[in-house]
Amino acid sequence: MTANVAAWIDAYREAWESNDPDDIRALFTADATYRTEPFAAPWSGHDEIVRGWLAAADQPGDTTFDWTTLAETDDVAIVEGTTRYRDGRFYSNLWVIRLTPGGLAREFTEWWMDQSTPS
Repeated sequence: MTANVAAWIDAYREAWESNDPDDIRALFTADATYRTEPFAAPWSGHDEIVRGWLAAADQPGDTTFDWTTLAETDDVAIVEGTTRYRDGRFYSNLWVIRLTPGGLAREFTEWWMDQSTPS
């Protein structure tokens, strides 16, 4: 795992906890896309990403997130994670992050599965 991936995820978690628009913007290039599901229309650019993020924001302290890098190239990281909520919900996550050499995401796509009540 490169330092860029770990630093980006650390910053993502900080933004997740703070819900501060500046923290969210700092993760992405100005023209980045963020897909909350692989086939959903993306949020495009800082304004849409911040607006979408805040509309679905978790409260600070509501979650823990454990992760590992499954695969990585110079500009793409595939991350597997587990999100646990204080209320007992938990989700399996798969993230595809396309990073610039400077460590900003130009594309972010997440897959998530609710594991709270498995079928």
